[in-house]
Amino acid sequence: MTIVAEKPVTGVASTAESIRAKFNYIVDTGVPPVRYIDWPEMAHKAIDPQYQQHEMSVRNGRPLRHTFDIDIHGFVFVDHQTQVRDFTGEAQRTGVYDAEVQALIKKHTGAADVVVFDHTLRVSDEQMQQSLNARPTVKGVHNDYTEASAPRRLREIVGDAEAERRFIKRWAIIQVWRPIRGTVMMDPLGICDGRSIPQKGFIRVQRRYKDRTGEVYHISHNPSHVWFHFPRMERHEALVFKVFDSDAGKPSRFTAHSAFDDPASPPEAPSRESIETRTFAFFD
Repeated sequence: MTIVAEKPVTGVASTAESIRAKFNYIVDTGVPPVRYIDWPEMAHKAIDPQYQQHEMSVRNGRPLRHTFDIDIHGFVFVDHQTQVRDFTGEAQRTGVYDAEVQALIKKHTGAADVVVFDHTLRVSDEQMQQSLNARPTVKGVHNDYTEASAPRRLREIVGDAEAERRFIKRWAIIQVWRPIRGTVMMDPLGICDGRSIPQKGFIRVQRRYKDRTGEVYHISHNPSHVWFHFPRMERHEALVFKVFDSDAGKPSRFTAHSAFDDPASPPEAPSRESIETRTFAFFD
Protein backbone atom coordinates (compact mmCIF):
# COMPACT_ATOMS: atom_id res chain seq x y z
CA MET A 1 0.00 0.00 0.00
CA THR A 2 1.39 3.38 -1.02
CA ILE A 3 0.29 6.41 1.02
CA VAL A 4 1.10 10.02 0.20
CA ALA A 5 0.56 12.61 2.92
CA GLU A 6 -1.42 15.74 2.10
CA LYS A 7 -1.84 19.08 3.79
CA PRO A 8 -4.82 19.31 6.14
CA VAL A 9 -8.15 20.36 4.66
CA THR A 10 -8.94 23.95 5.58
CA GLY A 11 -12.23 25.71 6.15
CA VAL A 12 -13.76 23.23 8.63
CA ALA A 13 -13.82 24.58 12.16
CA SER A 14 -12.96 22.26 15.03
CA THR A 15 -15.34 22.28 17.99
CA ALA A 16 -15.54 20.57 21.33
CA GLU A 17 -17.72 17.98 19.62
CA SER A 18 -15.31 17.23 16.79
CA ILE A 19 -11.75 16.15 16.17
CA ARG A 20 -9.54 16.20 13.11
CA ALA A 21 -8.13 12.90 11.91
CA LYS A 22 -6.44 11.51 8.82
CA PHE A 23 -8.18 9.00 6.58
CA ASN A 24 -6.63 6.93 3.80
CA TYR A 25 -8.58 7.55 0.61
CA ILE A 26 -7.94 5.54 -2.54
CA VAL A 27 -6.38 7.22 -5.58
CA ASP A 28 -7.89 6.33 -8.94
CA THR A 29 -4.86 5.27 -11.01
CA GLY A 30 -6.95 3.87 -13.86
CA VAL A 31 -5.74 0.33 -13.05
CA PRO A 32 -8.26 -1.79 -11.09
CA PRO A 33 -6.64 -3.03 -7.85
CA VAL A 34 -6.59 -6.76 -7.08
CA ARG A 35 -5.87 -8.38 -3.72
CA TYR A 36 -5.36 -12.05 -2.88
CA ILE A 37 -6.80 -13.03 0.49
CA ASP A 38 -5.43 -16.08 2.38
CA TRP A 39 -3.69 -17.07 -0.87
CA PRO A 40 0.02 -16.31 -0.33
CA GLU A 41 1.26 -18.18 -3.42
CA MET A 42 -0.66 -15.70 -5.60
CA ALA A 43 0.39 -12.57 -3.73
CA HIS A 44 2.97 -11.68 -6.40
CA LYS A 45 0.11 -11.03 -8.84
CA ALA A 46 -1.59 -8.48 -6.60
CA ILE A 47 -2.15 -4.95 -7.87
CA ASP A 48 -2.04 -2.87 -4.73
CA PRO A 49 -4.32 0.14 -4.39
CA GLN A 50 -2.71 3.50 -3.74
CA TYR A 51 -3.97 5.84 -1.05
CA GLN A 52 -3.64 9.48 -0.11
CA GLN A 53 -4.16 10.78 3.40
CA HIS A 54 -6.68 13.57 3.89
CA GLU A 55 -7.35 15.22 7.21
CA MET A 56 -11.07 15.40 7.89
CA SER A 57 -13.31 16.76 10.61
CA VAL A 58 -14.89 13.88 12.57
CA ARG A 59 -17.92 14.77 14.67
CA ASN A 60 -18.80 13.11 17.94
CA GLY A 61 -22.08 11.38 17.12
CA ARG A 62 -23.06 10.62 20.71
CA PRO A 63 -25.03 13.86 21.29
CA LEU A 64 -26.94 13.15 18.06
CA ARG A 65 -27.44 9.42 18.58
CA HIS A 66 -31.25 9.58 18.59
CA THR A 67 -31.40 11.52 15.31
CA PHE A 68 -29.76 8.91 13.06
CA ASP A 69 -31.84 6.77 10.71
CA ILE A 70 -30.35 3.85 8.80
CA ASP A 71 -32.13 4.66 5.53
CA ILE A 72 -31.34 8.37 5.71
CA HIS A 73 -27.81 8.42 7.16
CA GLY A 74 -26.85 4.80 6.45
CA PHE A 75 -26.30 3.89 10.11
CA VAL A 76 -27.62 3.99 13.67
CA PHE A 77 -25.77 3.86 16.98
CA VAL A 78 -27.51 1.79 19.65
CA ASP A 79 -27.30 0.30 23.10
CA HIS A 80 -27.36 -3.46 22.67
CA GLN A 81 -26.90 -5.79 25.60
CA THR A 82 -25.68 -9.27 24.69
CA GLN A 83 -25.70 -12.61 26.44
CA VAL A 84 -22.51 -13.68 24.64
CA ARG A 85 -19.79 -14.48 27.14
CA ASP A 86 -16.93 -14.95 24.67
CA PHE A 87 -17.13 -13.65 21.10
CA THR A 88 -14.07 -15.67 20.09
CA GLY A 89 -16.02 -18.92 20.32
CA GLU A 90 -18.01 -19.96 17.25
CA ALA A 91 -20.63 -21.77 19.34
CA GLN A 92 -21.41 -18.55 21.22
CA ARG A 93 -21.56 -16.53 18.01
CA THR A 94 -23.93 -18.86 16.19
CA GLY A 95 -25.86 -20.13 19.19
CA VAL A 96 -26.43 -16.81 20.96
CA TYR A 97 -25.31 -13.79 18.96
CA ASP A 98 -26.96 -14.61 15.62
CA ALA A 99 -30.46 -14.39 17.13
CA GLU A 100 -29.56 -11.16 18.96
CA VAL A 101 -28.32 -9.58 15.74
CA GLN A 102 -31.39 -10.68 13.80
CA ALA A 103 -33.70 -9.08 16.37
CA LEU A 104 -31.59 -5.90 16.45
CA ILE A 105 -31.66 -5.42 12.69
CA LYS A 106 -35.37 -6.14 12.42
CA LYS A 107 -36.01 -3.49 15.07
CA HIS A 108 -33.99 -0.76 13.37
CA THR A 109 -34.73 -1.50 9.71
CA GLY A 110 -38.21 -2.98 9.62
CA ALA A 111 -36.88 -6.06 7.82
CA ALA A 112 -39.19 -9.08 7.82
CA ASP A 113 -36.36 -11.61 7.74
CA VAL A 114 -32.63 -11.47 8.54
CA VAL A 115 -29.98 -14.05 7.66
CA VAL A 116 -26.58 -13.85 9.39
CA PHE A 117 -23.81 -15.07 7.08
CA ASP A 118 -20.46 -13.91 8.47
CA HIS A 119 -18.62 -12.86 11.62
CA THR A 120 -15.17 -11.23 11.46
CA LEU A 121 -13.02 -10.56 14.52
CA ARG A 122 -10.59 -7.66 14.25
CA VAL A 123 -7.83 -6.61 16.62
CA SER A 124 -5.06 -4.01 16.41
CA ASP A 125 -2.31 -6.11 17.99
CA GLU A 126 -0.54 -8.47 15.54
CA GLN A 127 0.21 -11.16 18.11
CA MET A 128 -3.38 -11.17 19.28
CA GLN A 129 -4.53 -11.53 15.68
CA GLN A 130 -2.80 -14.87 15.49
CA SER A 131 -4.00 -16.15 18.86
CA LEU A 132 -7.62 -15.14 18.21
CA ASN A 133 -7.64 -16.03 14.49
CA ALA A 134 -8.57 -12.41 13.87
CA ARG A 135 -7.91 -9.90 11.10
CA PRO A 136 -6.30 -6.47 11.44
CA THR A 137 -8.31 -3.27 11.55
CA VAL A 138 -8.95 -1.67 8.14
CA LYS A 139 -7.55 1.83 7.71
CA GLY A 140 -8.86 2.69 4.28
CA VAL A 141 -12.17 4.33 3.38
CA HIS A 142 -14.37 1.60 1.93
CA ASN A 143 -17.79 0.01 1.55
CA ASP A 144 -17.87 -3.78 1.76
CA TYR A 145 -19.98 -4.61 -1.32
CA THR A 146 -20.54 -3.30 -4.83
CA GLU A 147 -23.52 -3.38 -7.17
CA ALA A 148 -22.05 -6.57 -8.63
CA SER A 149 -20.68 -8.36 -5.57
CA ALA A 150 -23.73 -7.93 -3.32
CA PRO A 151 -26.11 -10.07 -5.43
CA ARG A 152 -23.30 -12.51 -6.17
CA ARG A 153 -22.71 -12.97 -2.44
CA LEU A 154 -26.42 -13.59 -1.89
CA ARG A 155 -26.34 -16.32 -4.54
CA GLU A 156 -23.28 -17.89 -2.91
CA ILE A 157 -24.93 -18.02 0.51
CA VAL A 158 -28.55 -18.98 -0.25
CA GLY A 159 -28.29 -20.58 -3.71
CA ASP A 160 -29.58 -19.47 -7.09
CA ALA A 161 -33.23 -20.43 -6.61
CA GLU A 162 -33.59 -18.68 -3.25
CA ALA A 163 -31.66 -15.64 -4.51
CA GLU A 164 -34.00 -15.27 -7.49
CA ARG A 165 -36.96 -15.38 -5.11
CA ARG A 166 -35.38 -12.74 -2.89
CA PHE A 167 -34.45 -10.45 -5.81
CA ILE A 168 -38.16 -9.82 -6.46
CA LYS A 169 -38.47 -7.60 -3.37
CA ARG A 170 -36.21 -5.14 -1.60
CA TRP A 171 -33.20 -6.57 0.24
CA ALA A 172 -30.05 -5.16 1.80
CA ILE A 173 -26.77 -6.10 3.42
CA ILE A 174 -26.63 -4.75 6.96
CA GLN A 175 -23.64 -5.02 9.29
CA VAL A 176 -23.31 -4.78 13.06
CA TRP A 177 -20.01 -3.61 14.60
CA ARG A 178 -19.20 -3.68 18.30
CA PRO A 179 -16.30 -3.99 20.76
CA ILE A 180 -15.93 -7.47 22.22
CA ARG A 181 -13.77 -6.63 25.23
CA GLY A 182 -12.98 -3.36 26.95
CA THR A 183 -13.38 0.24 25.82
CA VAL A 184 -12.32 1.23 22.28
CA MET A 185 -9.43 3.64 22.80
CA MET A 186 -7.38 2.77 19.71
CA ASP A 187 -8.36 2.55 16.01
CA PRO A 188 -12.02 3.62 16.45
CA LEU A 189 -14.44 3.18 13.58
CA GLY A 190 -15.33 6.31 11.64
CA ILE A 191 -18.50 6.29 9.57
CA CYS A 192 -19.63 8.69 6.87
CA ASP A 193 -23.13 10.10 6.47
CA GLY A 194 -24.29 8.31 3.32
CA ARG A 195 -26.03 11.43 2.02
CA SER A 196 -22.70 13.26 1.89
CA ILE A 197 -21.13 10.76 -0.52
CA PRO A 198 -21.55 11.85 -4.17
CA GLN A 199 -22.39 9.20 -6.75
CA LYS A 200 -18.81 9.11 -7.90
CA GLY A 201 -15.41 8.07 -6.60
CA PHE A 202 -16.40 4.44 -6.01
CA ILE A 203 -13.37 2.38 -7.05
CA ARG A 204 -13.81 -1.39 -7.37
CA VAL A 205 -11.17 -3.47 -5.58
CA GLN A 206 -11.21 -7.21 -6.24
CA ARG A 207 -10.61 -9.59 -3.33
CA ARG A 208 -9.65 -12.98 -4.71
CA TYR A 209 -9.93 -16.04 -2.50
CA LYS A 210 -9.10 -19.60 -3.48
CA ASP A 211 -12.78 -20.48 -3.81
CA ARG A 212 -14.42 -17.21 -4.82
CA THR A 213 -13.87 -13.61 -5.89
CA GLY A 214 -15.27 -10.73 -3.88
CA GLU A 215 -15.38 -7.06 -4.72
CA VAL A 216 -15.56 -3.96 -2.52
CA TYR A 217 -15.73 -0.24 -3.12
CA HIS A 218 -12.85 1.86 -1.91
CA ILE A 219 -13.80 5.49 -2.03
CA SER A 220 -11.84 8.49 -3.24
CA HIS A 221 -11.69 11.72 -1.31
CA ASN A 222 -14.39 14.35 -1.52
CA PRO A 223 -14.51 17.40 0.77
CA SER A 224 -18.28 16.98 1.11
CA HIS A 225 -17.88 13.82 3.20
CA VAL A 226 -19.36 14.20 6.69
CA TRP A 227 -17.70 11.89 9.22
CA PHE A 228 -18.88 10.71 12.63
CA HIS A 229 -17.42 8.58 15.39
CA PHE A 230 -18.65 7.42 18.77
CA PRO A 231 -15.80 7.87 21.26
CA ARG A 232 -14.89 5.17 23.75
CA MET A 233 -17.41 2.61 22.60
CA GLU A 234 -18.19 -0.15 25.09
CA ARG A 235 -19.17 -3.78 24.71
CA HIS A 236 -22.88 -3.01 25.17
CA GLU A 237 -22.90 -0.52 22.26
CA ALA A 238 -23.12 -1.23 18.55
CA LEU A 239 -23.09 0.45 15.16
CA VAL A 240 -25.64 -0.91 12.70
CA PHE A 241 -24.90 0.20 9.14
CA LYS A 242 -25.88 -0.52 5.58
CA VAL A 243 -23.37 -1.54 2.89
CA PHE A 244 -25.85 -2.33 0.11
CA ASP A 245 -29.51 -1.65 -0.60
CA SER A 246 -31.35 -2.91 -3.67
CA ASP A 247 -33.70 0.09 -3.46
CA ALA A 248 -32.00 2.86 -5.45
CA GLY A 249 -34.52 5.35 -4.09
CA LYS A 250 -33.17 5.26 -0.53
CA PRO A 251 -31.16 8.35 0.52
CA SER A 252 -28.24 6.11 1.61
CA ARG A 253 -27.46 2.81 -0.09
CA PHE A 254 -23.79 2.52 0.90
CA THR A 255 -21.90 3.67 3.99
CA ALA A 256 -18.22 4.57 3.76
CA HIS A 257 -16.33 3.63 6.90
CA SER A 258 -12.79 3.17 8.15
CA ALA A 259 -10.72 2.71 11.26
CA PHE A 260 -8.54 5.73 11.95
CA ASP A 261 -5.84 6.98 14.29
CA ASP A 262 -7.59 8.98 16.99
CA PRO A 263 -5.36 11.89 18.08
CA ALA A 264 -6.92 11.59 21.55
CA SER A 265 -5.80 7.98 22.02
CA PRO A 266 -3.39 7.70 24.97
CA PRO A 267 0.02 6.14 24.24
CA GLU A 268 -0.81 3.16 26.49
CA ALA A 269 -4.21 2.52 24.89
CA PRO A 270 -5.08 -1.19 24.76
CA SER A 271 -5.51 -2.95 21.44
CA ARG A 272 -8.93 -2.62 19.85
CA GLU A 273 -10.90 -5.87 19.80
CA SER A 274 -14.12 -5.86 17.79
CA ILE A 275 -16.49 -8.02 15.79
CA GLU A 276 -18.38 -7.15 12.63
CA THR A 277 -21.35 -9.29 11.66
CA ARG A 278 -22.77 -9.33 8.14
CA THR A 279 -26.37 -10.08 7.34
CA PHE A 280 -28.92 -10.11 4.56
CA ALA A 281 -32.06 -8.18 5.45
CA PHE A 282 -35.22 -8.96 3.46
CA PHE A 283 -38.27 -6.70 3.28
CA ASP A 284 -41.92 -7.39 2.48
